[in-house]
Amino acid sequence: MLAEKAAGPRRLLRGLRAVGRGVLRPGLAVLDGSTTVGLTTSGTFSPTLKAGIALALIDADAGVEDGQHLSVDVRGRALDCEVVRPPFVTAKTR
Repeated sequence: MLAEKAAGPRRLLRGLRAVGRGVLRPGLAVLDGSTTVGLTTSGTFSPTLKAGIALALIDADAGVEDGQHLSVDVRGRALDCEVVRPPFVTAKTR
């Protein structure tokens, strides 16, 4: 257990925001070029952002940073997405 704790997590939870038109859904492959680096865990259309959003588990070894662009395989079509830090919308009240 100590070795696992020292090694850190294998996957990291990241937010994805679709740049193009499309809705992200759970279970879609997240790609960096042609390499699969993760999987979406949930996804939907955000009426506030007017874009598809999703949470995804990304391999820690992939070195994915906020602001980086990845693609998501949506029914055989690569949808360009930006890696963002949740929450997707900032709260206006405290």
